[in-house]
Amino acid sequence: MTWIYWIIFGALVGWIAGKITKTSRSMSTFQSVIIGIVGSAVGGFIGDFLGVGTVDGFNLGSIVLGVIGAIIVLWLVNRGTKRR
Repeated sequence: MTWIYWIIFGALVGWIAGKITKTSRSMSTFQSVIIGIVGSAVGGFIGDFLGVGTVDGFNLGSIVLGVIGAIIVLWLVNRGTKRR
């Protein structure tokens, strides 16, 4: 995917993960995109490690893996900010 697709994909995945975790109101659009892109990388790594697939385009499997990764990233970020 090109960088424009990664931004669009990251925004979609970050928005979905924010809605699931109920953190979408506290995140800006930029934060959603970053969480989505990083989460997609994490989800792709986990999916590849488990042998269930990877994030390779705009398809349902990639979106699911990206959302799972973004939820993990959001959980880690929230854990890190609550300790301060």
